[in-house]
Amino acid sequence: MALETSTLKFLVTDIVSQKSDVPANFVRPEHERPNLCTIEEVPNETIPVIDLNGPNHQQIVDAIGQACEIHGFFMVTNHGIPKELVNAMLRVGREFFHLPEPERNHLCSEEPLKAVRLTSGFNATAEHVRMWRDALKLQCHPIEEYIDQWPINPPDFREVTAEYSKQGRELGVRITELISESLGLENEFLEEAMGGQLPLLAVNYYPPCPQPDLVLGFNPHTDANSITVILHDEISGLEVLRDGKWVRVPPVKDSFTVIIGDQIQVLSNDKYKSVIHRVTLTSKSERFSVPIFFRPSNKIPIKPADKLVNEKNPAVYRPYFYKEYISTVWSNGLNVPTLLNYFKV
Repeated sequence: MALETSTLKFLVTDIVSQKSDVPANFVRPEHERPNLCTIEEVPNETIPVIDLNGPNHQQIVDAIGQACEIHGFFMVTNHGIPKELVNAMLRVGREFFHLPEPERNHLCSEEPLKAVRLTSGFNATAEHVRMWRDALKLQCHPIEEYIDQWPINPPDFREVTAEYSKQGRELGVRITELISESLGLENEFLEEAMGGQLPLLAVNYYPPCPQPDLVLGFNPHTDANSITVILHDEISGLEVLRDGKWVRVPPVKDSFTVIIGDQIQVLSNDKYKSVIHRVTLTSKSERFSVPIFFRPSNKIPIKPADKLVNEKNPAVYRPYFYKEYISTVWSNGLNVPTLLNYFKV
């Protein structure tokens, strides 16, 4: 359903331009507020940072396996995506959200299957409290099938985003192969077990928030897909749940953050864990990120890898198609962090 932006301020971007305080429908109940003064920062030495260009392939595989098992996320450096392209992608994303309303808001939609849509939060119609995030979401593979639907402003948006999504997809496939190897499987196993992955690119915009202690940029959740490869700007905001406490993950220069999603947890038969994470805000700065979500196709059912199932480790999850999983997540509106229990045997 397209939104009539002339009569309704749907995007946080447009609401914040007219208000100096937080509207009531964004204010979290007291027990859900971020309590920013108590947030710890992940010590740099405990952040799993993996050099993808390291000389020892097995060490890279082992480091990824350890990060997936213990942390549920890691960062990659020497990933092969040029810094100039990274900077250009952040620039065109920023320029898009700074366009006048009429030049962008015709893309507003709450229809999750649209190939191109500008939206706010996750599923605003199902959220108990709104989230302080706008997102431009783009289907991007195959590029030639979707590029003509992408925004035409800023003028180089399509050119930059096409090249970034192409190289980002190649990076995601490479990381998936390394995760597969780390499980003792053939490197192409996970890609094939998901029927080939379909990337979805988003440009996330978190405007400055006048009362960041009352609001969340994004609710606590696990990612429903397989992996998410995230480009961040230099502003902190990503937090992960570690030992029952929220800890902030500081940006690491020239890196991408890789989040392990629910489908990897299922395929690994719970050996690897999808990490619960959220986004907090600041009153001083806007924040941008560009995640690429790698999603299974609906060609074959998702289930634990046969090689990881035995008498001592029986299958934890029943077979299901990804469309069933994502439909459950969508209707829930991220009002609970994870829905994996619905799909257990």
